[in-house]
Amino acid sequence: MAEKYNEDSIKSLEWNEHIRLRPGMYIGKLGNGASHDDGIYVLVKEVIDNCIDEFIMGYGAKIEVSLDESSITVRDYGRGIPLGKLVDVVSKINTGAKYDSEVFKKTVGLNGVGTKAVNALSSYFKIASFRDQKSVHAEFERGVLTFKSEEVTTNKRRGTEVLFVPDNEIFGNYQYIEEHIEQMLWNYVYLNKGLSITFNDQTFESKNGLLDLLEKNIDSSILYPVIHVEEEDFEIAMTHIAHSHTEEYYSFVNGQRTTQGGTHIAAFRESIVDTIRKFYKKDFDASDVKTSLVAAISIRIHEPIFESQTKTKLGSQHMEPNGQTIRNYVSDVVRRNLDNHLHIHNETAEILLKKIQQNEKERKEITNIKKLAKESIKKASLHNKKLRDCKLHYNVGQDDRRLETTLFITEGDSASGSITKARDPYTQAVFSLKGKPLNSFGLSKRIVYENEEFNLLQSAINLEEGIENMRYNNIVVATDADVDGMHIRLLLLTFFLQFYPDLVRSGHLYILQTPLFRVRNKQKTIYCYSDQERQKAIKELGVKPEITRFKGLGEISPGEFSDLIGPDMRLEPVILKKDYSIDDILQFYMGKNTPDRQMFIIENLKVEEDLSELI
Repeated sequence: MAEKYNEDSIKSLEWNEHIRLRPGMYIGKLGNGASHDDGIYVLVKEVIDNCIDEFIMGYGAKIEVSLDESSITVRDYGRGIPLGKLVDVVSKINTGAKYDSEVFKKTVGLNGVGTKAVNALSSYFKIASFRDQKSVHAEFERGVLTFKSEEVTTNKRRGTEVLFVPDNEIFGNYQYIEEHIEQMLWNYVYLNKGLSITFNDQTFESKNGLLDLLEKNIDSSILYPVIHVEEEDFEIAMTHIAHSHTEEYYSFVNGQRTTQGGTHIAAFRESIVDTIRKFYKKDFDASDVKTSLVAAISIRIHEPIFESQTKTKLGSQHMEPNGQTIRNYVSDVVRRNLDNHLHIHNETAEILLKKIQQNEKERKEITNIKKLAKESIKKASLHNKKLRDCKLHYNVGQDDRRLETTLFITEGDSASGSITKARDPYTQAVFSLKGKPLNSFGLSKRIVYENEEFNLLQSAINLEEGIENMRYNNIVVATDADVDGMHIRLLLLTFFLQFYPDLVRSGHLYILQTPLFRVRNKQKTIYCYSDQERQKAIKELGVKPEITRFKGLGEISPGEFSDLIGPDMRLEPVILKKDYSIDDILQFYMGKNTPDRQMFIIENLKVEEDLSELI
């Protein structure tokens, strides 16, 4: 029978219902907090963005952020929202002051949606405004107003305070990782000198902007002092580092981190190459100029156009309202300042020339190796079928789920087969290793092309042209929870840190947490990731539940894997602590044996033995 299509078929959703039904349109992917771009961090960003906009307009040089388990509180000392419009600005789409471009000229958010999305996606949301010695506050649940106070007298400083709790119905069993919030706050202060942000009693400030950003984030030796340029709407900091095989960019638009770059980064890369070619009067290959380059770029433009609501890639072509193209503007600033700098600083010019020549020599060596390896690798790829690809890729189109694209790197036919059968073929791919990969510590990049496993892996991810062209947003190492699995994990981490450290720094690399135990009875099954969880599950299920200790991923059936790599998948992000450089980390884990590392291995072996004795 034909489906009826009439007036009753047409549905109208309330503003909050639409946001909750299609959250990806507003905050990108959901996630559980493991990834820095998970939705719960986007909610924090949307609230802080409004505080930053106040600071940019000259109001409120201090922002206070606090985390209490699952609730976030953000307090600024700007002008405060007009009291009569407090409810409207957080519950009516297309309502806000940012539509008046004379008031908010070069701010982050211009679509009037951000804080409304936070409200709709929070189980509890409270907003208070303080101005002219008066205050009003309102409370919501999932976007529905539950209380609005009368206007009262207050002695509190002017500004706005927002408290929200992300909704478990939307985000599941999430957890905030403080390092992700801290990195976000550091980026805010780098881009806004004079701003002070406190987070759980820690203060974030920057006196030198992007210069401070590079000095804090570069953990290898730089070849020459950072070149730092500041003009009205453009700031850059750049240098080349000694041991790197890639180029790395920290990209910002109107104070917003644009992790996928956009027109301003494309213009910067082009102008760097053009300027250096003209300075040295040599037609260098572009890759030789950019290899080992680390740069931070910030641009401010009127009413920027981003390619998604999450604002990770700039799409604007012009510097409105004057109509000058971004390409020409960036090119002029870079050419003029870099050319002057190289003419004044002869030592830097000599060091840079030697680095470019070294890059050229290494590139030609690798090119010859790649030619020899190309056919054998192509045949190996066809016959080994190491990659079970997915249909959607990270940088293709504007699909709501592209941020979910994931590559699982596994070892062994059993584990690879189980994950392959259980995965979502639309967003999840599987790369199967053959035994333990090579220890690449201290080796040159030529090994990436000479070693079949590494060549196929970097080709699968599409790392050769930089992380902005990656085919997957999440790279997940999925190995057994035993000593051999840890060894394989370390070898893979060594590979990525040695040759593609920006992939790790940008938050794309994860470890899949797999259960150590399965506790079940006839009614319920609980997967446990620690002995504490095992004990809790035994108490919950009652008398004599069946307990299984998983020795490896191959023991987990495809049916069970579908739960473990589904919406509740547990991922542990690989985060580089600022206290240690990549060289120090690699030397500790993969260099010559040291007493410290021996103790580390003994302690982890002891944990493994203790767990096995529990069964």
